[in-house]
Amino acid sequence: MVTENIRKLYKVMGFQKWISGPQINGPISIAEPIDFSVERPIGPNLADARYIAWLEEHPSALTSFNQMMNATEGKQIVVFLDYDGTLSPIVSDPDRAFMSDPMRSAVREVARLFPTAIISGRSRDKVYEFVKLDEIYYAGSHGMDIMGPPLHVESYDGKYQMNTLDEKGNEFTIFQPAKEYLPSIKKMLKDLKRKTRDVPGAFVEDNRFCISVHYRHVSDEDYGLLEDIIRNVISEYNSLFHVTRGKKVMEIRPSIKWNKGDALTYLLDTFGFADSTNVIPFYLGDDKTDEDAFKVLRGRGQGYPIIVSSAPRETSASHSLRDPSEVLAFLMRLARWGESSH
Repeated sequence: MVTENIRKLYKVMGFQKWISGPQINGPISIAEPIDFSVERPIGPNLADARYIAWLEEHPSALTSFNQMMNATEGKQIVVFLDYDGTLSPIVSDPDRAFMSDPMRSAVREVARLFPTAIISGRSRDKVYEFVKLDEIYYAGSHGMDIMGPPLHVESYDGKYQMNTLDEKGNEFTIFQPAKEYLPSIKKMLKDLKRKTRDVPGAFVEDNRFCISVHYRHVSDEDYGLLEDIIRNVISEYNSLFHVTRGKKVMEIRPSIKWNKGDALTYLLDTFGFADSTNVIPFYLGDDKTDEDAFKVLRGRGQGYPIIVSSAPRETSASHSLRDPSEVLAFLMRLARWGESSH
């Protein structure tokens, strides 16, 4: 029996037929009603031979849904999600990467049924401002600023963990393995903002434990200048920081061994699944930085790393989804499955 919350979610999206009808087998469009009597193809252009071949190696998580769920029988599902490009579309202005209300509702329903966390390169506070859900845990700055369950994990240095209360009196643990880098990051942020003023289109974003320099609107002739500025600023810090690259962004991060894969492992530990064989983690992400988490799941031999991409690319993911609209379809289907199995 589908709960009233999920009924409301389907109604908002125009999915009244789904409440009693068959399960969705393809991508959804929130702009028009879905005719479930018509079989809908998965993926972009099916004439693209490279994409078809890639799908053989990384099948759609929508078409593989039932097979994936069969493997979870008797085990605990845990859900990890990237934000930009996964829960929200990639946009030209990073401050306007809003998630839709249907996506927020779907994430809320999933989190009601399974432990759920968002692991993002954004600052933890900024991701929370976008998502606005208290039911989930947040890991910002590529996992260098984690809000987790109120549990100290003894295998991690206690000086980086502290228990605290939110505004509603809920207890949780903050874990910040790069805490001592904050003074240097603040100084670097100030220098970068000053020195990039003369590079049209450059945008320096403060993500607390890392700095993102966006160049989506920087011309090709100015890109080299921007790279030189970043290289010169970093050189003042004696290899304490390094640069990673994402979608039209260069990210300056502390040179510590910590990434989204480590954040996933830490959160699994706090959820109580450190060495458990009875857990099936799902990780959905679209960026190069998510590959670290994909590799962790591959190494554990547990769970499903799912890449969000509409084009074939090198990845450690086992499955794929085309874009945030397919992520939404997958999360709604997961919520429906979770409700029926509880």
